[in-house]
Amino acid sequence: MSRHLVIAALAASILVAATPVQADVETYKLENPHTQISFAVNHLGFSNSMGKFTDYDGEIVLDRANPANSKVYATIKTASLDMGNAVWEEHTESDKLLDVAKYPEMTFKSTKVDITGENTAKVTGDLTLHGVTKPVVLDVVHNKSGQHPFGAGYYAGFSATGMIKRSEFGMDYGIPNVADDVVLRIEVESVRQDKPKAEQ
Repeated sequence: MSRHLVIAALAASILVAATPVQADVETYKLENPHTQISFAVNHLGFSNSMGKFTDYDGEIVLDRANPANSKVYATIKTASLDMGNAVWEEHTESDKLLDVAKYPEMTFKSTKVDITGENTAKVTGDLTLHGVTKPVVLDVVHNKSGQHPFGAGYYAGFSATGMIKRSEFGMDYGIPNVADDVVLRIEVESVRQDKPKAEQ
């Protein structure tokens, strides 16, 4: 190898060593209707009544190199409640419970991600509901990431479960006939808004 080639190779190696490694951080938006934000609450011991919210906006920042640095943020319109029954919905939206006229939104903002397995994590975040903010822990499974088979988008899918006590958010009407514990289930399909550097 000539002297000039040796110098060029050394210079290149110095530049590579001096360039910081950029981790792939991807931003995803929640997709409607394939994202479903639902809940269940026991009614008189006979059944677990179910409902969902259909109007929401959210973002997932997925750090593949350092998953614990990933973040989640979501805003849900409380008046988008769907319980499959107009009377149920009117009652739940009233000032006895959600009080959607006074509190039109609830929000979730993650504060910590604890990786528990190859595709699982516990996501802790601040849930603001009915004017009260409390920490909530969601058990999350990363189902799949990849190119959508019927479109051009790149998607990531997650399933999350958790539980809150509605009395802690100032909604104690009907307890114990209608349970205090509210079970949360969230199914997410989200579409990537930017490409990792490796794909640019």
